[in-house]
Amino acid sequence: MKNILVPTDFSDNCQKAAHLAIKMAVLYKAEIHFLHQLHTPVDWVKLNKTDEHNYPEILKKIGKAKNNLRVFNKEAVDKGLTSRTFLEFISDNNAIATHTHDFQHDFIITGSKGTEKGFLNEILGSNVQKIIRKAHVPILIVKDEQVTFPFKNIVFVSDYNLDEVNAFERVLNLAKKINAKLHLLHINTDSISNNVNNGLQSIKKFVKQFPKLENFEMHIYNSSTVLGGIENFEESNDMDLIAMNSHMRDGVFSVFSKSIAESVTNHSKKPIIITHL
Repeated sequence: MKNILVPTDFSDNCQKAAHLAIKMAVLYKAEIHFLHQLHTPVDWVKLNKTDEHNYPEILKKIGKAKNNLRVFNKEAVDKGLTSRTFLEFISDNNAIATHTHDFQHDFIITGSKGTEKGFLNEILGSNVQKIIRKAHVPILIVKDEQVTFPFKNIVFVSDYNLDEVNAFERVLNLAKKINAKLHLLHINTDSISNNVNNGLQSIKKFVKQFPKLENFEMHIYNSSTVLGGIENFEESNDMDLIAMNSHMRDGVFSVFSKSIAESVTNHSKKPIIITHL
């Protein structure tokens, strides 16, 4: 984690995401960028200073955004971080992915209120799915619940195929960095012919790829859906972070497809980290 992007609309959850990002940047000694994207009724970049005054409400929003970005920047710099701020005038749903590519970000942290409110709906005319689909770096999404950092308990939800080894390493590295306990969760759904023993065997086979893995537990939950299984697990276990992979493939064995990751992101109140295969 060398360069963190923090897209923000300055809402409560995005505020929490920014503070979390600063803490993680300090931990990893990473550079941090704060990005606010503002829709305007005209091509603002091409306006001259005289014409800008025809849009006083936009000028007011720009001034407020610049001030909020300065606050984030000062907090980061005061922590000894290299920090940059960006105010962009956009009308493109791919803008965050483009920005991430251009500045070689390797991690994104943002806030979301799910399907109803939040940065991804209000600013991009979209929702959290757009970032999950377009950005190809790990994404940590802060939701309604208060964030506890360093995380103490991380649940990794997976079907434990061996093609997930590299993605799991990212979660494992984070857990080791903050001395968090990993909970390896397998959900038996109606769509997969499976039982508790087979689920445990899948996890055991998977963890053999990590002979030095310590401080973890294995869990098997039966549920008609992955989302339902995660919700049931959350009810009886105090987790600080949910970690999932977003598969590119389709088919009956792809219980952790993009649509599942998006659904969990929309419904859970816990912070969620999505990595891509």
